[in-house]
Amino acid sequence: MVKEFLSQKGVTYKEYDVSLDQNAARQLVNRTGQMGVPVTVIDGQTIIGYDRVQLERVLSREQRPSLGAAVADASKITAKLGMGITLGAYVGKVKPRSLAERLGLAAGDIITEVNMKRIANADDIENALSRLSRGSRISLVFIRENKGLTTEGVL
Repeated sequence: MVKEFLSQKGVTYKEYDVSLDQNAARQLVNRTGQMGVPVTVIDGQTIIGYDRVQLERVLSREQRPSLGAAVADASKITAKLGMGITLGAYVGKVKPRSLAERLGLAAGDIITEVNMKRIANADDIENALSRLSRGSRISLVFIRENKGLTTEGVL
């Protein structure tokens, strides 16, 4: 049923037969502590059995674009740093191989615009990304060391 579900969703997958592949069987036991099948692993998250609700939840997160960086309300951070109040999304740690890294963002940057829409806080980034799909173009305006910069890319 999992294979049928994934196929209906257009998700490509790799199947391992643990009754024939001893290495796959060992990996299954190491990952889950049991030999129950099916086991589905999506972006590091393990789902044991055919749990449609959990599969839907993980797939919906996987399909939404993510910035791949910790962000906070810039106004709170800049006020604490004594820099005055700046609206936007303050970029913290940037994950390797993430959209943020591909776009050239770095810790300390403040995102002020996504696709010509003003960003006032961290929630605005999530809202802007939730309206986009993979393969969409994205442009960001951000502040780095008091300079306004622009970057573009594809999700």
